Amino acid sequence: MLRFIVVSLILTILLRLISSTYAAFMDGLHGARGRHRDAPRPSSRDQQAVQMARDPVCGTFVVPERAVSIADGHSRVYFCSEKCRDAYRARTA
Repeated sequence: MLRFIVVSLILTILLRLISSTYAAFMDGLHGARGRHRDAPRPSSRDQQAVQMARDPVCGTFVVPERAVSIADGHSRVYFCSEKCRDAYRARTA
């Protein structure tokens, strides 16, 4: 009887270890690093997409709200820096 209890305890501990290892592997696979296992997963709907604009001089993508811009005809042209803006002005002048 004692042998049965000891074997049952060892099997229970082993199964719990395998289960927690599998759960940690799956969390890592899905990018859940740094969050508690019971915490809700962030939804893709919670993140907002930002439309990026490409700097015509150096090709860098910039966020229009934070970029240096000028009006070119009926549209706006966005730049990563004043240096690129000045180079664009010199090229189009």
